[in-house]
Amino acid sequence: MAPRKVTQDELAGAARAALGGGRRLERVERLAGGTSKGVYRLIMDDAMTAIAYLWEDSENYWPATAWDGDPADPFSSGGGLHYFEAARTRLAAAGLRVPALYLADHDRAYYLADLAIVEDFPHDLEELLAYDRLAARPAVDRLCGALDTMRGYRAPSFGRVAQIDGGGRSRAMSGEAAALEFALRCLAEASARDARVAAVRDELDDKLHALAQAVQPRAEHSIVHGELDLGHVMVDRDGWPVLIDIENLMYFDVEWEHAFLRLRLHPDYQLVAGDGLDEDRLALYMLTQRLSLTAGPLRILDSDYPDRDFMLEIADHNANEALRWLGSSRPSTLTGCCAKQCWA
Repeated sequence: MAPRKVTQDELAGAARAALGGGRRLERVERLAGGTSKGVYRLIMDDAMTAIAYLWEDSENYWPATAWDGDPADPFSSGGGLHYFEAARTRLAAAGLRVPALYLADHDRAYYLADLAIVEDFPHDLEELLAYDRLAARPAVDRLCGALDTMRGYRAPSFGRVAQIDGGGRSRAMSGEAAALEFALRCLAEASARDARVAAVRDELDDKLHALAQAVQPRAEHSIVHGELDLGHVMVDRDGWPVLIDIENLMYFDVEWEHAFLRLRLHPDYQLVAGDGLDEDRLALYMLTQRLSLTAGPLRILDSDYPDRDFMLEIADHNANEALRWLGSSRPSTLTGCCAKQCWA
């Protein structure tokens, strides 16, 4: 459903509790781009700003599926304040810069759904790179450091951070098994909506199983954002990168992170490229994400999501890229390099 209009009056009490100091909420601006939660900028009467996250059904464009809300499935959709706080706690414990949390409304005392009010930032890294690449260099270098820190962390098992840190576990036997299950789910969804994919569904099924069979077992799991692009990296006033949209943070293979980075940042992936990645694992995860980025955008079109052409473009591009995997071992990908080599 389309998001309802959240009014200034509805958020005034939460803003006052979060930001205090005699401030009064002067204006609320809905920020574009969110598909599963509402993101609003709160502008106070002294020009201070903050961001409100609202996890409510009316802000979630995604049609429901049978696997939603399963904490034992790393790829199950579902978020909320609990997932956000668990992710923020884990990143902060690892020494990474996280948004300041001004208010976490666990009891829904200020709003009818899960609500968090967090620190606002002047711009994201994608904007900074487009405006001035040299000025963005310190933030990119620090992001590389953050990625190294996340990669070096060793979790007790794989899965959503909120699930594992809460003493739970994932259902699948391994990360690659969970990814294969997710890939086959996406393949089924994409085949139901795209004739090109449907025509080669069996071949893609075989390819996924072959890629999964080539992956060697691994017992090490890192901190992985899961959908990291430069628009999900804010930059604070001191030039430090801050990860946002972190509810799906998980313990998983670092190759999952770099598969998404390669797909999303090409050709700027060289700025954050990782060395020593497992190419077999990376191959499985890249095809999985191509199918996810075909099925997901097509599924969201079953709702009234407004920017339909954008979602169709994503689905069309990734369907074509998925089909390129047939008849070859794997499409060519960028090779890793040191980020500092990419600033000439």
